[in-house]
Amino acid sequence: MSATTIDAPVQESAPHAHPEHPTSFFHKYLWTYDHKMIGLQYLWTALAFLFLGGALALGVRWQLGFPGAEIPLIGRLLPATVAVDGSIIPGGYNMLVTMHATIMVFFVVMPLLIGAFGNYLIPLQIGAGDMAFPLLNELSYWLYVLSGVILLGAFFAPGGAPGTGWTAYAPLSSVAAYNGTPIGQSLWGAAIFINGLSSIAGATNYITTVVNMRAPGMTMFRMPLPVWSLFITAILLLLAVPVLSAAAAMLFADLNMGTSFFSPQGGGQPLLWQHLFWFFGHPEVYIMILPAMGLTSEILAVFSRKPIFGYKAMVYAMIAIGFLGFVVWGHHMFVSGMNLTLSAAFSVSTMVIAVPSAIKTFNWMGTIWRGSIEFTTAMCFALAFVSMFVIGGLSGIFMASTPVDLFVHHTYFIVAHFHYVLFGGSIFAVFGAIYFYFPKMFGRMLNEALGKWHFFLTLIFFNLTFFPMHNLGLGGMMRRIADPTVYEHLRQLQPLNQLCTIGAIGLGFTTFLFLWNVVMSLRNGKKAPNNPWNANTLEWTVPSPPGHGNFDKTPVVYHGPYEYSVPGLDKDYLPQTERAPEGARLESH
Repeated sequence: MSATTIDAPVQESAPHAHPEHPTSFFHKYLWTYDHKMIGLQYLWTALAFLFLGGALALGVRWQLGFPGAEIPLIGRLLPATVAVDGSIIPGGYNMLVTMHATIMVFFVVMPLLIGAFGNYLIPLQIGAGDMAFPLLNELSYWLYVLSGVILLGAFFAPGGAPGTGWTAYAPLSSVAAYNGTPIGQSLWGAAIFINGLSSIAGATNYITTVVNMRAPGMTMFRMPLPVWSLFITAILLLLAVPVLSAAAAMLFADLNMGTSFFSPQGGGQPLLWQHLFWFFGHPEVYIMILPAMGLTSEILAVFSRKPIFGYKAMVYAMIAIGFLGFVVWGHHMFVSGMNLTLSAAFSVSTMVIAVPSAIKTFNWMGTIWRGSIEFTTAMCFALAFVSMFVIGGLSGIFMASTPVDLFVHHTYFIVAHFHYVLFGGSIFAVFGAIYFYFPKMFGRMLNEALGKWHFFLTLIFFNLTFFPMHNLGLGGMMRRIADPTVYEHLRQLQPLNQLCTIGAIGLGFTTFLFLWNVVMSLRNGKKAPNNPWNANTLEWTVPSPPGHGNFDKTPVVYHGPYEYSVPGLDKDYLPQTERAPEGARLESH
């Protein structure tokens, strides 16, 4: 702590000029320019995709745990995936894996963290009335919906959905004769292209809003960390997503227009697809994890009643993660025959990127150290995010070493790693953010008792599902195998596969507890006050839920967002719109 005066001269606040509040059902809920409703559109749509993607994952796990056993309903819903006796065929298994991963990455995690919370929070946390481009904002949502409809159409295409994995490696994906499902693969490529347009539109809006529409006194280093994380993520989206969109367009052309970008028969280069995909694919990891980091930082500070430890260091660490994310993509290609000198360079850059991630982890620990911690459901999920992310990050260090990666790359060790990073990271942060912001979004409190049950069961079943996969991988179980029992050396590992499947089933059903909590709280939940958590940021100064246009008049910001337990105050929080009294010792940002 250091005494400092950080009040900046600001202009007198003036009322916002807002368009008329929409009253019709169509313009209020379906075609709306209100950033909050667009955020909720993303939220509900992505949660629907979460249940679909989770159901596909249960199909995958059922086949691996109990090979050859009939899966209820799947034969009727997805006939292309099963044999006459109702068991999943190898091609059908590949379809389930492909569509599960594609849905979870592009239609669940990204829309939840970026589309839902990005849209809802950015204007509220910077003191703006809406996004810079409301029409573009709504168009980005409907492009996302359109891409989802096209992707789901692949299930019903002749030959079924693509079975090439979410990475869609060429030439398997680019040569119809290899795949047998050119229509399904073409729909996959079209969906990814349109989904990319949605992401680019949203990123453009976020950057413009943050740069140009901050309230008086809201300097860059007075912005809450969720805004910083989403701002950096938007920059990554603008740089990375066009590369994948171009690759998807080239794949579509190979399948339908006679080109040979990736098809070796016509002189194409299959490895080009890998470079294009992973140049997007590794920044994509941080596109999904950076917003989770920002939201977790907010929750940890509020429920520790302490300022964020090293606010600027957190910001610079996120910037460093964003930059380094573009120079590590080659570690996904160590097994592709890469030059050893080049692989060594990618190995070093991968190890270096662990440094800013470690900075954030230690800063989170510094934030909660000796804090007055309140173990709300949101706080529990935030702490779990940190723990699961650390486990995923530590396993990632092993794979940064080329010799180790050559051994484990095609095994279930990798599956365990990226689920700890992306599911254990992103989804735990999503649940924490929903429990934290639900009162602001809907004006109702979620049931904390049900929330605790949801948290503990999710944590238990998650680890029961994915931690044994480390042992499966080290025991020699390869990825993309529909029936591990056909290999004699894997039969002894089958109890672990069954344990993972039981965990996955429990994890899936635990999600219904969350859904029940949401439905009952919306109907009968306790009414939420404007600021139930005694937080400092601007969104807690307006009604719950906020009205059209957010603020009656433009707020004025006098200090940073994490002035908790300030010496000299008679309360343990200081909203950004309140001046610090004489003699108060504020954190110097």
